[in-house]
Amino acid sequence: MKQIDKISHLVTALFFGIALVFFLLFDNVKGILKVDELTPTLVVNFLLIGLLLFLISWGTSTMVKSNFVAELSKKETEKNELKAKLYDFEQGVKLKNIEKKLETIEEEREASVIRKRQNFK
Repeated sequence: MKQIDKISHLVTALFFGIALVFFLLFDNVKGILKVDELTPTLVVNFLLIGLLLFLISWGTSTMVKSNFVAELSKKETEKNELKAKLYDFEQGVKLKNIEKKLETIEEEREASVIRKRQNFK
């Protein structure tokens, strides 16, 4: 679709360039193209064809832009999902580390605490 967009813009620009040269040099080229007079019908036909080409190129550029926006939103969603997974993974690692530290601290407390003396009878 991107290539069609480029081609439509090129064709539109080329058409309006040729039309500009045709109307500027009409006195010199009227015998070559077998057009004796510049009638309003001829000018309107040029403008309608130009309008049609312009609308085609505008439509293709709009479609390409909407495709890019959709693709960008998909990539942003994927990026946010990856960020969430990474955050969850980091939090899971931190929780495991904290649990290990708590277990070692409890073991150290149990080992360092002097037991109460038991009286035997």
